[in-house]
This record gives sequence, C-alpha cells and structure tokens, in this order.
Amino acid sequence: MQQLRIAFMGSPAFSVPSLKALVDAGHDVACVYAQPPRPAGRGHKETPCPVHAAANDMGIPVRTPVNLKADEDRQAFADLNLDVAVVVAYGLILPQPVLDAPRLGCVNVHASLLPRWRGAAPIQRAIMAGDEKTGVCIMQMEAGLDTGPVLARAETPIAPNETATTLHDRLSEMGAAAIGTALEDLAAGKIEPEPQPEDGVTYASKLTKDESSLDFSEPAHALERKVRALNPWPGVSFGHDGTRIKVGAAAYEDQTTGKPPGTVLDDRLSIACGEGVLRPMVLQRPGRGMTPVDEFLRGYPIPAGTVLKRA
Repeated sequence: MQQLRIAFMGSPAFSVPSLKALVDAGHDVACVYAQPPRPAGRGHKETPCPVHAAANDMGIPVRTPVNLKADEDRQAFADLNLDVAVVVAYGLILPQPVLDAPRLGCVNVHASLLPRWRGAAPIQRAIMAGDEKTGVCIMQMEAGLDTGPVLARAETPIAPNETATTLHDRLSEMGAAAIGTALEDLAAGKIEPEPQPEDGVTYASKLTKDESSLDFSEPAHALERKVRALNPWPGVSFGHDGTRIKVGAAAYEDQTTGKPPGTVLDDRLSIACGEGVLRPMVLQRPGRGMTPVDEFLRGYPIPAGTVLKRA
C-alpha cells in the first residue's frame, strides 16, 4: 500500500472512525482541520469537537480556522504538500484554491447514495422519506454541493425500525471501511470517477428546531418516521395544556378513526392523525427523563377525548 500524506477535515462523531482508519492504515495524517471549540455543558466551557479531541489523543496537529477565506489560511494548507485531503462532515465550504492544493484533490465521505440526499442531513432525510436503502459514497470534491464524481459506494438497507442513531453509527463505520480502499485505488490510478447523473437529485436540508413539532394532520406513518429520524436532535414533541411533551419512540396503525387529528382515542394515548393512528411508546415531560407510555400516563394522565396541539 502506498503511504499518502493526508489532511483530515472533519468535526462530529460521525467522522472519527474514518480518521482512525487512515491512521491505522499507516498513512501520514499531517494535520487535522476541525470546527473551532464551542461552549458546551452547564459551565459553557469551550469544548473541542469529537474529531479535534480524537486528534489530540493521537498526537496529530489540529487547526480550527473559522473559515478558509484568508490568504494565510489557504497558504498554510498548500504548504502541507499533501497527496490528498479527506473530508468527512467538516462543516465548512472549501474554496477552489483549497480543493486544488492536494496532488490528488479533496475526497469526501458522504452518508447517502448520491445524487440522492446531497447536503447537510442525509441520514435523517432518508429515514423521514421512507427510503428502503441508503449508503455511503466516496466522492471527488468540486465547487458544487456534493456534486463531484463518485469514486466508490456501499449500500445498506434501512430497517423499518431504523433510527437516526443506529443508521448514523452504521454509515460512519461503512465510510471508514470504504475510504482506505478508495484512496489506494485513486493513488494507483485504478479508479474511474463516475459522474453523478442529473436524474434523482434530492437535497438534504439542514435540520432545524422548527421541524420538531408533531403535526397530527399529517399521516401517522410519516410522524412515526419523523420520531425515528429526529431523535436525539432536535427531537419531536407535541403540546398539552401549555406543556411540551417529547416523544422518544412511537408506533403507528393504518386505521380510520373518524376523529379530528390530535384526538386522544383511548387510555393508551393512541392519537388520531390525518391518516391512521400514532401510538407514542416513550415520552418525556420537562424536568423528567424518558419513560414508557404506561409509566408516563400514571404520572401525567391525558384522558381520551383530549385534542392535542402542536408544541
């Protein structure tokens, strides 16, 4: 295997297995680029992101520019004399001079089957859309948003009970497994980049807190997917008597109730929706932990006939 001189650019926990895989493979990771430390926890102490912390543990120098617009930052990147830069959920747009600096360019690990779900939240959007499969793509980066040619891809099914957490962890490991082989083939000239087709492009827009409120006029199956996709962040919730109640897990049934959306149908908190019935299974009210529905209702009863609102 050819040892490559690499800059690794990533920030969240999703990226850490790929960094470790490159180090374990014997590549020369000359530098790590990560998002700057941010206040976290009760004390709002400046805390490094997961990739920054992992790089510190491995003794790899870390750079945390706010952006890469300054000439000195771009020159510092060029001065690394890289073979390639590996980018995994870094969180910053790379300007063209940065993309052009490494000998083999910049390569991205993206958590979808491109061109579906380009953008910031491909894992959650795939679950919310009811996709039956997803995967990871190793992509040669260019100026457009996740538009570059694909060097390698790996697929995985999305199970009916798949959550954002389980899919995140599986795709993270899949990306780490795929990046090493892709770099080896790229360096050896054994790989033919595959341009992305124009058909099938979708965009995975960034998650926002505005999406966290359950709208019971929507179909129950769509709300159940939303519960699985948006936990742990931003989470999903509904309102009752001015209290915001979070839903950690739910099931649904395809049945006609004849009741207005949001109506509680029974003593198990079955809720009428625009189509079907949503059954929250795990809930949380302010100041408490997540609890199974039976235990929740013993401490916070919501009687049948109650009409629940958006949070």
